[in-house]
This record gives sequence, C-alpha cells and structure tokens, in this order.
Amino acid sequence: MSEEKVSFEKKLEDAKKVLEELSNPEISLAEGMKKYKDGLKLLQDATKMIEDAKLEYTQLQSEDK
Repeated sequence: MSEEKVSFEKKLEDAKKVLEELSNPEISLAEGMKKYKDGLKLLQDATKMIEDAKLEYTQLQSEDK
C-alpha cells in the first residue's frame, strides 16, 4: 500500500499503537527511539492531511461566493 493511500484514520490508529508500544517498560532505548520517530512521522503526516483538507474546504467555500 503506498503512503498516499493510507487514510487519516489509519495514521491515527497506527500512532496510538506506537504510543502503546512505547509504554512497554521493557522496550530497548534503540527500539524506543525508532518507534518515537515513526510515531512523529505518522502524526506529522496526519497533521498535513488535516491542513490540506482545511485548505481545500476554504477554497471550495471561496468558489461558492
């Protein structure tokens, strides 16, 4: 599945899973840092999707006027 095809909801679901995994006290520092970076990327991608949707909505509203 390409990155563009992953939905906003899936990205949030995956970020929640990463958070749960980071809560494991037995995770190694290296694995924790990798998961932390992965989680940040997921949240950044989700935030960009929201910003893009807001921009599209604003543009559609401007066209209707």
